[in-house]
Amino acid sequence: MQDVFFIADLHFGHKAILKYERRPFKDIDDMDNALVENWNSVVKDNDLVFLLGDVSLYNSAKTKELCQRLRGNVVLIKGNHDGHTDTTYRDSGISRIYDYPIIYDKFWMLSHEPLYTNANMPYANIFGHVHATKAYTHYSDQSFCVSVERINYTPIHFDQIKSDVTKGNQKHNELHTNVI
Repeated sequence: MQDVFFIADLHFGHKAILKYERRPFKDIDDMDNALVENWNSVVKDNDLVFLLGDVSLYNSAKTKELCQRLRGNVVLIKGNHDGHTDTTYRDSGISRIYDYPIIYDKFWMLSHEPLYTNANMPYANIFGHVHATKAYTHYSDQSFCVSVERINYTPIHFDQIKSDVTKGNQKHNELHTNVI
């Protein structure tokens, strides 16, 4: 059976991200290894993983080396730090690469950066890019952020996202029950 996971903003090799986002690692080698270990602790070889951008700031060879260690069938939605060629990503073991957001399972808009949604839209957005900034909530009735800082540096199962978004919908409905 194939499970589906999501993650964004690995930032392999990005020394400054340790400071910017207060990542709990002693150095980039520690961070890179922890991200790979965390990934492989939940993802099996046949699972599907949507990587929503910002894979690596390393050169092509080091990016390939790290990505080839990741389990699963990886689909990349490119982020603003993904400057390698599609060939580099394919050689790294990433099976599909998209430059723009896609729709998954008829309801989920998958993107690197958050997309605009409103209550009249039949979609929800799964995104990254914003890391731990308080300007964006972890999830709502129409969105879910999968930046690594928000998901314990480990891919999150799609069932958990659906459950949390459903909770967001229930909270929204409860808040608006008494509105005339």
